[in-house]
Amino acid sequence: MQEMLLLLAVSYIIGSIPTALIVGRYGYGVDIRQMGSGNLGGTNTFRTLGIKAGLIVTIVDLLKGTLAAALPMLAGLDLHPMLAGLPAIIGHCYPIFAGFRGGKAVATSAGVLLLINPLMIISGLVIFAATLYLSKYVSLSSILAGVWVHLFTILFLAEDRLLLLVTFLLCLFVLYRHRTNIERIVNQTESKITWM
Repeated sequence: MQEMLLLLAVSYIIGSIPTALIVGRYGYGVDIRQMGSGNLGGTNTFRTLGIKAGLIVTIVDLLKGTLAAALPMLAGLDLHPMLAGLPAIIGHCYPIFAGFRGGKAVATSAGVLLLINPLMIISGLVIFAATLYLSKYVSLSSILAGVWVHLFTILFLAEDRLLLLVTFLLCLFVLYRHRTNIERIVNQTESKITWM
C-alpha cells in the first residue's frame, strides 16, 4: 500500500512540472501566466511564444503522462496504467509547483492513453489536425479529439471497464476545462490560429 501511495504521489509530482512556465521563463524571459489566456499549456504557448516553444511544451507535457502511466511497470506494481496516470493529469491542471494553476491536460491525458493504446492517440491526433486545419480553433480540436478517445474506447476497448469509465470522465473534464472556449466559439469570439 505504501509503495502504491508513493507511486501516485510521484505521478502527481511529474504532472505538476510546469513545462510552459519553465520554457517561458528560461527560454524567453517571460512568465507565460501573464500572457494570452494565462494558461500553462501548449495552446497558450503556441499563441504567445510561437511554434518552437509550443511544440516543446506539448511534447514534454505528453511525455509526462506517458511516464506517469508507465510507473507501475517500472516499479513492478500491479496497477492499471490509467490509474497511475490520473494523478499526473490532475497535477498538470493543478500543479503544486505553480500555485495550483495549470493547463487543461489534453496533452498529458494523451500521453497516458498513448501508453495504453497508441492507435487511440494516433487516430485522435488525425481528428485534432483535421479539425484544426478546417476550423483554426485549437480548443474545438482538443474537444473533438477528447470525445473521439471515449468513442474509440466504446468501439474497440469496451471490455476494459476501468478505461471506459476513465475516458468518459476525461471527456467530461475536457469539456469542463474548455467551457469558456465553447462559449467563445458559440459567440464567435474565440481566437483562431494564424500559423496554418
